[in-house]
Amino acid sequence: MPGTEILAILCIVSFFALLAIGVPVALTLAVSGLFFGYLGFGAGLFDLLPARIYGVIANYTLIAIPLFVFMGVMLEKSRIADDLMDVIGHLAGSVRGGMGVGIILVGVLMGATTGIVGATIVTLGLITLPALIRRGYHLPTACGTICASGTLGQIIPPSTILILLADILGQSVGTLFAAALFPGLVLAAIFCIYLLVLGMVRPEWVPTVTLAERETVSRGELFRKAVRIGLPPMCLVLAVLGSIVGGIAAPTEAASMGALGSILVVALAGRFSWSVLRETTLSTTRITAGMMFILICAQVFALAFRGLRGEQLVEDLFNVVPGGVDGVLIFMLVLIFVLGFFIEWIEISYIVVPLFLPLLLKLNVDLVWVASLIAVNLQTSFLTPPFGWALFYLRSVAPPEVPTSAIYKGVVPFIGLQLITLVILYLNPGLATWLPRAIGW
Repeated sequence: MPGTEILAILCIVSFFALLAIGVPVALTLAVSGLFFGYLGFGAGLFDLLPARIYGVIANYTLIAIPLFVFMGVMLEKSRIADDLMDVIGHLAGSVRGGMGVGIILVGVLMGATTGIVGATIVTLGLITLPALIRRGYHLPTACGTICASGTLGQIIPPSTILILLADILGQSVGTLFAAALFPGLVLAAIFCIYLLVLGMVRPEWVPTVTLAERETVSRGELFRKAVRIGLPPMCLVLAVLGSIVGGIAAPTEAASMGALGSILVVALAGRFSWSVLRETTLSTTRITAGMMFILICAQVFALAFRGLRGEQLVEDLFNVVPGGVDGVLIFMLVLIFVLGFFIEWIEISYIVVPLFLPLLLKLNVDLVWVASLIAVNLQTSFLTPPFGWALFYLRSVAPPEVPTSAIYKGVVPFIGLQLITLVILYLNPGLATWLPRAIGW
């Protein structure tokens, strides 16, 4: 094997070794790339690095990221989930498993408005977990439902994962948003069906809201609250996604209107203040800066790996994978799923996916379908231990009487449901490709 390919293998090994000892991901990418790239070709290999970094910074599509993050953080500050859970709890509380279904529905709405996993899980954990414990909910089921609900924001557009995948795969953001809509809703529906079936099989795990508690609010008042609380964010979601999917506005333009719209929604709720705007701006800056720093460092790693003939090495490896196109896709999805146990979705997106892209193009695979498969697969990384971020978020706000083992046990069924959705999407590509084709994208 040529020496450069050995260095490419060592580059990947060093990346995981540095991660294992706790080095931050961005620095791990940069150090591994610079060190082994310099060993292979000297400083000349990195003459193209300024142009690659400029390409990331100047990428017009990525402007949508801070704008969508701003929209999400601003709506999170308005505490929409507090009011929504109160309404949905009364609407669905008479059904066994109804409170769990309500949490999933709030996750869908918050996923479409905020798209921030941490914000959704922390909010739902603070609001719903103590209430579920008081009502006698099975602890693992309660914890798993909250974690799973929070991850829906990573597949239901507007999703940051989809924006980054559009950049990596060279696809339109609007096309990927349209492609992910139905798989995201199917996943949410599967979660709801599971909780309702659980209510029939294990009714003691998912008890109903008491009649006395439901009667504290009249139906008329409940309807008025539902309209007042749910209508503004729903209108915002429809305006943002509808303008993108309908081809009226580019993703960045729609994102800017979403950011402005989130301010108006918070103002209409009477919760806007300069302190909220300041906190939102600072939080948006921190989140965006962290993501962009990882993307910049990923360019160092990608340039070095490509220069060391790493792509050819990967293609040679795929040539021995049996099963043709199906074999390659299954191998890729299994690899992404396994990596999700240990590293974050951003690193997987910018390290693993580009390695498969040349071969996928060569095999003439539908990249819109592949992007949806990857997005659903990456979503599992938020739940898979030991480093599932959803588990950490819930642990940070869970009451002391909730053991960590309950959180870990609770997510296992939902990981299985996510994999079932992945299989359904794999066997039915039209689930992802129908809507983009129907609207002419």
